[in-house]
Amino acid sequence: MLSFLSYSVFCILTQQKIPFIVFITVEKGSSYSRGINIPGWKSNLVPPSGSCRKTRPFIWNRILTVSGGRFFLVVKECQESFMEMKWFVLALAAVMYLLVICFQEKKVWITMFAAIMVVAAGMILPGSIFPLADGVAADSAQGHLYALFHSFGILINWNVLMIYVGSMTVAALFIYSRVPAHIADLVIDAAPSTGIAIVLILAMTGFISIFVENVATVLVMAPVALALCRKLKINPTYFMVGLAVMSNLEGTATLVGDPPSMIFASYAGYTFNDFFFHNGTISVFFIIQAGLIVGCTYFYFYFSDQKEKPEVGHESVVSYFPGVLLLVMIFGLAAISFIPTDFKYFSGSFVVTLGIIGILWYRFFQNKTGCETKTLIKELDWETIGFLIGVFIVVGAVSETGLLSDFASFLTCITGGSVFAGFILILVVSIIISGFVDNVPYIIVMLPVAGGLAHNLNIRPELYLFALLVGSCLGGNLTPFGASANIVAMGILKKENHPLSFGGWLRIGAPFTLLTTAAAAIILWLVWK
Repeated sequence: MLSFLSYSVFCILTQQKIPFIVFITVEKGSSYSRGINIPGWKSNLVPPSGSCRKTRPFIWNRILTVSGGRFFLVVKECQESFMEMKWFVLALAAVMYLLVICFQEKKVWITMFAAIMVVAAGMILPGSIFPLADGVAADSAQGHLYALFHSFGILINWNVLMIYVGSMTVAALFIYSRVPAHIADLVIDAAPSTGIAIVLILAMTGFISIFVENVATVLVMAPVALALCRKLKINPTYFMVGLAVMSNLEGTATLVGDPPSMIFASYAGYTFNDFFFHNGTISVFFIIQAGLIVGCTYFYFYFSDQKEKPEVGHESVVSYFPGVLLLVMIFGLAAISFIPTDFKYFSGSFVVTLGIIGILWYRFFQNKTGCETKTLIKELDWETIGFLIGVFIVVGAVSETGLLSDFASFLTCITGGSVFAGFILILVVSIIISGFVDNVPYIIVMLPVAGGLAHNLNIRPELYLFALLVGSCLGGNLTPFGASANIVAMGILKKENHPLSFGGWLRIGAPFTLLTTAAAAIILWLVWK
């Protein structure tokens, strides 16, 4: 008996082609002698053997054995019209982004499922999503496996992931060492007034986040901020929001500060040193410092009336070794920038090696148990790693189907060829979107678009690429859920019985975002236009 379990029709129309994909199960030991009529089809589908050979031609694409029966995948192509798989990829990416926005806590599963769908479609229909390499036949085993190897070998940026894992590990050990809290105590002691001390702590928070993940920076600086606020008997809201937004601001400044910076560096071919100077011109680091100066001034006006200078307790340092590892990572990445090599995982391998050295130091020189060491490793941000893997594959598929080039051409049209209009468009859209959506998938999608738009307008790509980086990273300060550090700050305030509403955050975050982004954008335009 022939049991028809399901059939799935991919019906996305263009002026070229429509494929239909149908799934049929033939149970073991069954016999069949007639075709299956599917509504809307011009011919019947029949098994490759049987008495119904008189039906019109069809294509048997693949036969697999599943659970003792046979599972047939039939691909029927209508001759009247044709389809491009890029619209399927676009629809899948759009649904993925929508679900990530609605279900942030499930974003890893959503992106990984979307990536599996893309790879599976590429394996079933070789060449439909990822153009096959020369010499690879679509109907060969190599052709069917090409999407899998291409996704994991080319689309996933393992160098970025290694830098992220290694720098996360070094940062976690740096926090464990209590060096940042000790430095904060020294800053408070040296400041002439509490108002200036608070601003210096905010600036220091930004400096630490250049090399340490933003959430970790907020967590290590929060106890210092809260202790100071208790002694001064002031509301910690502005201070805590300041920690979050300053860490988000400065995390953009270097290659190791934040995932968007790492992704940008990979796309643009930037080394660690290129974030400071590129082709003899000031680069991202100094552009962001314009925002830092404006941000510190913004918070100084709020805290300037704090004249009292309380005594603070001094944190004892556990060890300076993690600080040494951090310095080695910074100067090592700077040195690697000058080393000519074809090994594309050089910087990632270097940072991961430092992370491994740090873990071994923690385990054996700090006399930690295996359980404590495992806890340290488990508490690293592995969720972002999984999230990035899924996004890399899906966005890679979007790019390789030509959709990003199409979007860049569309933006060229709506800007009317105006360089300034394109600059403002990228900046404003990036701020708004990143205020509500995770900026990692956004920047992965938009980097090729911004680069394509710059190419179409015949200008240096840095103008638009930097605008995208600045807008997407600083835009995360706009709302309480624009960045993970913001959510952490909100949670700490709630625990301290100072809950902050969405509107309350906007009253602090919106002016800060507009002022800091405007300052950085002005410098960017004047230098790179």
